[in-house]
Amino acid sequence: MGQVCCCMCVEQAKVGIVEKFGKYERIAEPGFQCVNWVCGRRLAGYISLRVQQLDVRCETKTKDNVFVSVVCSVQYRALVDHAEDAFYKLTNPQRQIQAYVFDVVRASVPKIILDDVFEQKDDIAHNVQHELEKVMGVFGYAIEQTLITDIEPDATVKKSMNEINAASRLRIATNEKAEAEKILQVKRAEGEAESKYLSGVGVARQRQAIVDGLRESVLAFSSHVDGTSPKDVLDMVLLTQYFDTMKEIGQHSKNTTVFIPHAPGSVTEIASQIRNGFLQGQAGHAHKA
Repeated sequence: MGQVCCCMCVEQAKVGIVEKFGKYERIAEPGFQCVNWVCGRRLAGYISLRVQQLDVRCETKTKDNVFVSVVCSVQYRALVDHAEDAFYKLTNPQRQIQAYVFDVVRASVPKIILDDVFEQKDDIAHNVQHELEKVMGVFGYAIEQTLITDIEPDATVKKSMNEINAASRLRIATNEKAEAEKILQVKRAEGEAESKYLSGVGVARQRQAIVDGLRESVLAFSSHVDGTSPKDVLDMVLLTQYFDTMKEIGQHSKNTTVFIPHAPGSVTEIASQIRNGFLQGQAGHAHKA
C-alpha cells in the first residue's frame, strides 16, 4: 500500500478515510483511488472491516465470596456505513470494549454463587454482548459474538472443589462396590440353596429307586422259589449288601484296620434293623396317602 503523487491503493477488507482541509469528506473503497492533494485532500487513515477478537480477563467476586478470574472473548468489526464514526469517535476501541466488559461482568457475577457461575456463563456472555451492542453501535462497531471462554477460581478454592468432587465420587464408588458384593452374596446363597435342593431331590429319587428295586427283586425271587418268604429273600439281599459294603471299605478306605462284628447274630441284628426301618418308611408313606 502506498501513495505516489495523488494515486493510491486501498487493500481489500479495508476502507480509507479521505479528508479535505482537515475535514472528513468521503470513504475510499478498496482498490485504486485518486486523491487530489493539491485541492487540500489527503488520506487520513484506514479502517479494517475484518472481524477482530479481544480477550478480556476480569477478576471479580461471587456471591459466596470466592474470587474468580473470568475471561471474556469479544468478536467485533467496524461497519462500513459508519466508518466515519469508527475512525473519529473512538481513539482506542479495545479499551472501550474492555471497560464495558469489566462493568457487566462485575455487575453480574457477584449476584450468583460459584457453582452457578459455570452453569450461567452463557447468560453472562449474553448480558455482555447486549450491553456492548447498545454502546458500540453508536461508535460504528458491530459485536458479532461474545463468549465466556474461561472461569478460573482461586487456586485454593479449585483444590478444595477437586477434593470435594473426588470424595463424592469415591463415596459413590464405595456404595456401588458394596451393592455389587451384596448382590453377589445373594446370588451365591441362592445358588447354594438351589444346589442343595436339587441334591436332596436326587438323593430322594436314588433311595426311592433302590427301594423299588429291592421290592421287585424280593417279590420276583419269592414267587419263583418255593418255600421262601419275602422276609428270607430280604435277609439274603441285606446280607449280600452288607458284605459288598465291607468289601468297598476295605478297598477304598485309607484305614488299614476295620473292626466289624464277627458273630452271625450280628448280621441278623443288622438285617432286622434295616427291615424295621424300611417297614416304618412304607407305613409312613401309606399313612400320608
